[in-house]
Amino acid sequence: MRWLALLVSVLLMAPAAAQEWPARTIRVIVPYPAGGPADFMGRLAAQKLQEKLGVTVVLENRSGASGTIGAEAVRQAAPDGYTFLAAPSVHVLGRQVVKAVPYDPVGDFTPIARYGEGPLVVLANPSAVAGKTIADALPAIRSKPDDFRFGLSALGAANHLAVLEFNRLTNLGLQIIPYRGSAPALTDLVSGQVQLMIDPIITALPLVQGGQLRALAVASTRRSSVLPEVPTAAESGLAGLEFSSWYGFWGPKNLPQNIVARVNAVLTEGMQEPAIIEKLKGLGFEPVAGTPDEFSRFIANDLARNSALLGAISYQPQ
Repeated sequence: MRWLALLVSVLLMAPAAAQEWPARTIRVIVPYPAGGPADFMGRLAAQKLQEKLGVTVVLENRSGASGTIGAEAVRQAAPDGYTFLAAPSVHVLGRQVVKAVPYDPVGDFTPIARYGEGPLVVLANPSAVAGKTIADALPAIRSKPDDFRFGLSALGAANHLAVLEFNRLTNLGLQIIPYRGSAPALTDLVSGQVQLMIDPIITALPLVQGGQLRALAVASTRRSSVLPEVPTAAESGLAGLEFSSWYGFWGPKNLPQNIVARVNAVLTEGMQEPAIIEKLKGLGFEPVAGTPDEFSRFIANDLARNSALLGAISYQPQ
């Protein structure tokens, strides 16, 4: 009878043990290369999860195919709380801009938290683009548009939309060259392989401060505290060029709500720490807080706005 009692005890304990989370290493997948803003924000999130959950959290950079390779790995993962996606806003617009997206960016993932955002900056290679503002630079660009190309960190990202809007507002059709992340695109911008780029301030700040690149404008309603001398796009004569890059956290579809709530709480608390706020602000970024439901509503509104923008210019997925 003792063996029967022991068996019953084990069976009764099994469901409780299965619900214990986390009990092993957690993976956070960033679908872009190391060195860019998505990687920076993903590492901050992974750091806070490790500190507050008490388990090892490993960040994996799985870049390629405009972020779809890393996101697909998360979609295929078990919804057990051990694999997450840390990605920029480009994730939700995937099918609108890339032909071969193997998943539904909204329906195939569980939204957990939006935890950071920052304005974009219009960048130029100072040897290739004359002038200190967009207004200064446009006459030369208009005279020889074939000599100017935009570097792009990823199709469908906020900066992609900003470049499309730049072309629309200026009536220019400057060529857009996509890269596998901000780091390689910025490298080519510095070397002059491309002449223009729009990217988050966080990636461009050291290069602007060092003189390798010039910031022509901030794509925001107000100037940046880290680049106060750089005018807004509106001040530079390009009203309407207002975009921000935001960063979110997702799990596979059907992730249990108790795990969703726990991760959301950890990120909300962690990103509101004074040291993190100062670190982000020093790079031109700000933390963002909100519930999973608020994040879902934000995604819907952002997707509607950007889909309308793409529709207005009859953009076709590439």
